[in-house]
Amino acid sequence: MFRITMQTCAVVLVAVSLLGGCSNEPPQGRERPPVAAPRQQQVQRGEELFKQYCAVCHPDGGNVSDPEHTLRGRALRSHHITKPQDIVRIMRTPISRMIRFDAATLSDEDAGAIAEYVLHAFR
Repeated sequence: MFRITMQTCAVVLVAVSLLGGCSNEPPQGRERPPVAAPRQQQVQRGEELFKQYCAVCHPDGGNVSDPEHTLRGRALRSHHITKPQDIVRIMRTPISRMIRFDAATLSDEDAGAIAEYVLHAFR
């Protein structure tokens, strides 16, 4: 009888210790960072700059001089353009008939904002 009582107590103690450590609260000091989303201010700035520098040749994400090279998501992905850096690279060293936007014309920050806007707006 004593042996059964001790085994039962041991099982209860193990269960209490395991369950006592469970909590719905996140661990202290280990909060997960928020999921990265396009920076809204940068996207808004990118939209303004896009209208100023790009919209004449790329209305609604199209391309007036080369319909094969639109800014729409499917077309970009088919040309392996998936990150803002890919778009900035093309702005700096264009393909097709696109004019060149060097750093003197558009800062890296502004070019990056346009790229973020393009990826966000024309998915």
